Amino acid sequence: MTEMEEKLVRTIIRGFSRSILLWLLDRKAMSGYLIIKEMQKITGHSFTSGAIYPLLYELENRGFIVGDWKQRGRRRIKYYSITEKGKKMLLTIRDLLEMPVREVLNDLLGEESSLEESMNT
Repeated sequence: MTEMEEKLVRTIIRGFSRSILLWLLDRKAMSGYLIIKEMQKITGHSFTSGAIYPLLYELENRGFIVGDWKQRGRRRIKYYSITEKGKKMLLTIRDLLEMPVREVLNDLLGEESSLEESMNT
């Protein structure tokens, strides 16, 4: 992959990062460390705390997620969970992806698309 292609892929992943974070936290509360690991599994790209924590702080400041400190042995760890406002935003994102954008994404993923079929008729 060329440097330009890699840059495009990183930009796309960065654009979906907030949505992926909301999706992850809709499943269960997670620490920042676990979020970083899950993001790496999902995207196949490495994330640093310097990339993830600003997104978490932004989502928290906007009321989409909430952080709760928990004592784990001698350490305090902040666990993030989605709020009702965050769940509504996630539904809005899902609705957006149900629109023609989904057809484009399916095509990019190589899946059969009804858009392709409609273009051939």
